Amino acid sequence: MSKKAAEHHKKAQEHHSHAARHHGEAAKHHEAGQHEKAAHHAHLARAHAIHARGHSEEATKAHHEQHGDKQ
Repeated sequence: MSKKAAEHHKKAQEHHSHAARHHGEAAKHHEAGQHEKAAHHAHLARAHAIHARGHSEEATKAHHEQHGDKQ
């Protein structure tokens, strides 16, 4: 795997981890009735998920640049 693709995979992993943490915080605040804080963390989780998807797409592009359509 190319170094570029690997870096994008690592960044995607980091963003997914951050998203999971924010979802946990959102759940905790929602259960406590702190809906504004819950919404804040839910929005942050969504942003990290979007960034993770972008890195996943860039990893795929980097793989194809190096290897073409070969699996």
